Amino acid sequence: MAGRILREDVETVRERVRIDEVIGAHVTLRPAGVGTLKGLCPFHDEKTPSFNVRPQVGRYHCFGCGEGGDVISFVQQVDGLGFTEAVEHLAGRIGLTLRYEDGAAPKPGDEPGRRRRLLDAHKMAEEFFRDQLAEPPARIGRAFLAERGFDRTAAERFGVGFAPPGWDTLLRHLRGRGFTEAELTASGLVSQGRRGSIDRFRGRLVWPIREVTGDTVGFGARRLHDDDNGPKYLNTPETPLYRKSHVLYGLDLAKREIARTRQVVVVEGYTDVMAMHLSGVGTAVATCGTAFGGDHARIVRRLLGGSGGAGGVQLASGGSVGGEVIFTFDGDAAGRAAALKAFGEDQVFAAQTFVAVEADGRDPCELRQQRGPDAVRALVAGRTPLFEFVVRSTLAAHDLDTAEGRIAALRASAPVVAGIRDTALRPEYTRLLAGWLGLDPREVRDAVAATGRGRRPAASSARRPDRSDPVVRTERDALACVLQYPDLVPEMFDSLDAEAFVVPVYRAVHDAIRTAGGVAVGRGIGAAGWVDAVTEAATEAVRPTVTELAVAELPAQGDDAVAALVHAMVNGLVDQGLARTIADLHGQLQRTEASDPRGRQILADLDALERQRRALRD
Repeated sequence: MAGRILREDVETVRERVRIDEVIGAHVTLRPAGVGTLKGLCPFHDEKTPSFNVRPQVGRYHCFGCGEGGDVISFVQQVDGLGFTEAVEHLAGRIGLTLRYEDGAAPKPGDEPGRRRRLLDAHKMAEEFFRDQLAEPPARIGRAFLAERGFDRTAAERFGVGFAPPGWDTLLRHLRGRGFTEAELTASGLVSQGRRGSIDRFRGRLVWPIREVTGDTVGFGARRLHDDDNGPKYLNTPETPLYRKSHVLYGLDLAKREIARTRQVVVVEGYTDVMAMHLSGVGTAVATCGTAFGGDHARIVRRLLGGSGGAGGVQLASGGSVGGEVIFTFDGDAAGRAAALKAFGEDQVFAAQTFVAVEADGRDPCELRQQRGPDAVRALVAGRTPLFEFVVRSTLAAHDLDTAEGRIAALRASAPVVAGIRDTALRPEYTRLLAGWLGLDPREVRDAVAATGRGRRPAASSARRPDRSDPVVRTERDALACVLQYPDLVPEMFDSLDAEAFVVPVYRAVHDAIRTAGGVAVGRGIGAAGWVDAVTEAATEAVRPTVTELAVAELPAQGDDAVAALVHAMVNGLVDQGLARTIADLHGQLQRTEASDPRGRQILADLDALERQRRALRD
């Protein structure tokens, strides 16, 4: 069995794979200074972007939660892969054939090629299902699509296929392509019956479920035959590739439109996604056999980007938010329950959240079929703010014509209003609630306030060097320049000793720079290789700070200003050190007796340092 991937191949992957393209498939990145891109962190909840990517050095870092690394570690974390699988996945992007060390056994669960094999199995299964849709047994499937207004072109656009009714048709097909029964079982394409392995999907329409990268990782299958005793929709089970809480159907098709319009429409089914897209709403996605949850919210939030700034949605008040999330629910009790659950998740969005419910209870697929694409677009345009929908739905369960009913409604709805975390919106909905109930605003305000008391404050972030301190800022900016632009750093930097840094973590970074050979080495290997060298020379505790500095934004106005900035930053660090030494010498001079001969040497040293400082500033 193949062992570990050769180190030079791993380095080739790091060098050739564009980190901005890989991360950009998960996070909307926007320019933020010279050579830096910024977006919302995929590893923690935030409303203001603090996740920086610097393609020049092949690194990313979040200034909010501290996560950082290179393109391989990003894929490991965001996709839940082992190191080997992540490298293989990235190597596949650039067409690189990896070489392995002989005789070195991989870690358990980290077999070389396993993820790639499972992805290939899904790719071939998707092609098989699509071909089968044209065969005679799929007539019932084609009729199902036609009845809902989907022609052959629509089916091809969304990859819709048909699973033949046989027990092992797909199994035999994929065996013939070299896949083992163990691989097909692990992929979820095959399950175990009483007589052995059988196809999981039989006699059903199937939709490919893809990651945001476009790789197919599972399928959703719709029952067609009356004698099928299975569920109406059957999805791929949880597998090494497929986690239903981490995927959204249609996201691969919608991601660019979502990033462009900063809007996402969440619907309830595969045909609803198709109807939305075919009606001109190209931002529609759907969950896959599960309710919309926190992991889905994080996916959507990352694609929407940060709050405010270019592309933000303008509010009536004139402010701006990070985008719109619109839920379309059926108009029945189940739809209202789904909206109430979404209310709990809404609080993590850097967006305005809305509900679009068709008055007669039609879902988007039915609406398009019966009233056309214009009606689907009008459904989205006529959205209602989610907070309003939830409050009104809560009130609808009570008889507001009686005093008892109004008080009961107040008790039920006050926690909802108190649960609105936006401190600007909460008072407004308190006022609206008083009007809807016909109660004294003070009474309603007191009820909401009483419900909201006792909340725990948000946990504070870990202590870091205080960037408002000019000493900290100078040391940080200088090291960022040294890591990002080693070829522009003045030679005098390599002559600085540890005393040039007073912030402990920055002194440790400087130690790593010296261990790596100094900027003289960095000039010869380029920025990306230089950051790798310093990272390897740093201790485990210091490496996150190296990554942070390697992607930190620099206040240069255009590429032409970078060289001047780097010189200014490094000179500022040297000047700061000289000022500190001069101050120490002045203190010594004050403590020295006039007759002490050391006073003359101190004066001479002071004169030399002052000349050096003036020359540096000139």
